[in-house]
Amino acid sequence: MEIQRRRFLQLAAGAATLSSAQRSAWAQTYPARPVRLIVAFAPGGVTDTFARLIGQKLSARLGQQFFVENITGATGNIGTGLAAKAAPDGYTLLFAFSSYVVNPTLFNKIPYDPYKDFEPVTLAVTSTTVVTIHPSVPAKTLKDLVALIKVNHGKYSYASAGAGTQAHLAGEQFRLSLGLDLVHVPFNGGGPAVAAVVGGHTPIGFSSPAASIPQIKEGNVRALAITSKTRSQILPDVPTMTEAGYPEIEGDSWVGVLAPAGTRKDVISLLHREIVRIIALPDMKAQLGELGYDPIGSAPEEFATRIKVEIENWAKVIRAANIKAE
Repeated sequence: MEIQRRRFLQLAAGAATLSSAQRSAWAQTYPARPVRLIVAFAPGGVTDTFARLIGQKLSARLGQQFFVENITGATGNIGTGLAAKAAPDGYTLLFAFSSYVVNPTLFNKIPYDPYKDFEPVTLAVTSTTVVTIHPSVPAKTLKDLVALIKVNHGKYSYASAGAGTQAHLAGEQFRLSLGLDLVHVPFNGGGPAVAAVVGGHTPIGFSSPAASIPQIKEGNVRALAITSKTRSQILPDVPTMTEAGYPEIEGDSWVGVLAPAGTRKDVISLLHREIVRIIALPDMKAQLGELGYDPIGSAPEEFATRIKVEIENWAKVIRAANIKAE
């Protein structure tokens, strides 16, 4: 019996070693074929552009094609739902926009579970929201603007890129947390929203840096604050909400990389490592700045925590402001 027991243990140890070797060999050969990068938005947008930049670099570094597939519709829900159902083999990845954490509350039903259907790879980049005003508004700081709004009930309005966008959510967080009588004016995109502020039709704007920086530089609008925790590398002279005296107002839009749940941990680690290296490259930093993004490259665990926190935080804003999906 003792001999049989020893023989069993020897075989078990051999099987474990073989399994470990097989796993190592599999990881070393990944990727062995092209990898699909799902973007749930139309070509030409910032998420699509970022995914293509990363895909080109990954293709060069890992020796296989990383190609973008645009699957649009329902504010990202359709493409995200399809990515959730893909095989967890590392050959389908989702480049998710921050609508990923907004849509679970914004819509009555979505085709994915944001907690269970994906393995976070990294929160790659973030983009702040900028509070701007027309030069005719007599406010030099955000506190000045708040004081103006409070003594002029119903007079002031703010422009955003549309209902449910990050700019809209930031504007509502600002309005609700400070109890302001402020009217939201939605536009069909960031460009038209910024144009409304430039023209003085809407005195206040909540917008992305990509849409507003050219007008800020020209002096057509004045930037008062950004909604990020720290100052942005692309707007270094603009204070954060915390610096402006309102730490409760905070939020970014972002692009993160996710893989279907069950994707191997070694593949997740490889992708995380490579993407973090890529976004730290000088040429990538310059291109990210043009898109209005700051590089982050968080660990998978940090990204998972952020997803949970943001779903809860934005749910409070959406419900309090009674925001509905368009």
